[in-house]
Amino acid sequence: MNSPGEALLEVRGLRKYFPARTGLLARGAKVHAVDGVSLSIDAGETLGLVGESGCGKSTTGKLILRLLDPTEGRIFWCGQRIDQLNRAQLRPVRRALQAVFQDPYASLNPRMRAGDIVAEPIRNYESLSAAEIRVRVANLFERVGLHADQMVKYPYEFSGGQRQRLGIARALSVQPRLIVCDEPVSALDVSVQAQVINLLMDLQAEFHLSYLFVAHDLAVVEHISHRVAVMYLGKIVEIAPKRAIFTRPQHPYTEALLAAVPVPDPALRRERRVISGDVPSPIDPPSGCRFHTRCPYVEERCKREEPPLKEVSSGQWVACHLREPVRSA
Repeated sequence: MNSPGEALLEVRGLRKYFPARTGLLARGAKVHAVDGVSLSIDAGETLGLVGESGCGKSTTGKLILRLLDPTEGRIFWCGQRIDQLNRAQLRPVRRALQAVFQDPYASLNPRMRAGDIVAEPIRNYESLSAAEIRVRVANLFERVGLHADQMVKYPYEFSGGQRQRLGIARALSVQPRLIVCDEPVSALDVSVQAQVINLLMDLQAEFHLSYLFVAHDLAVVEHISHRVAVMYLGKIVEIAPKRAIFTRPQHPYTEALLAAVPVPDPALRRERRVISGDVPSPIDPPSGCRFHTRCPYVEERCKREEPPLKEVSSGQWVACHLREPVRSA
């Protein structure tokens, strides 16, 4: 993690609890969707956020975008605290924070033409003439791999990959600094995934963008990310530079995730670390380490004490009692 004040975005102790609305025993209970997440993203950096479905990845992204209000915690944007800002105060921040969503069709208004979808954010934030807006939108279409003559089409007339490019153009239209990419390629064919990922990387280099890249596909995360945060049951259990995560993972959960990735060469053999049991309920998470109910290395201490995130090597932070923190000189 980065030192306070150095990052473009900083999140400290972020929590989001939802009321559990089903079942007689759920009265008054809360779903611990995000439970004490701290992370940071530098300018021009991609932070990959990975973990099993339901671990809180997408909720974390929505909290950062202020699409959801946090239960607790602080969010800093360029040093300014934004978690307590009202709607009017958030307006300039929203321009800098944009999103590319998982479903490229559901995130687009089916009644609007493609050109109007991309132009709408520009009209909201800038006082430009119709001709100026049309020129900018046409340039954005060309930049993301679409044609300007497709501006008159409706979303249903595009393929899945083209719709995601349209979503990227919309996010770029107000010149943001950070884009939250929530599973942006999971609904696309493999060949199209590679094209969209390469497009995002090219745009990052051109516009010095930062990404929070939420995904479950570790191969995609390895390709696009600079650092990776691993999330389990609402908590960050490991965060480190990409190379450290993929070559020397320190948390047992990270080890298991990497061991489950298919190997394309049938001649190669990899040791499988099968995680036993199911993910515990976020309504009643385990005491101590959240992962202790499924960890092959569990000790008594793990069941009682929650491990803090600690730096075990340069830039590599892990929440595990089995790892010793790096010693300062």
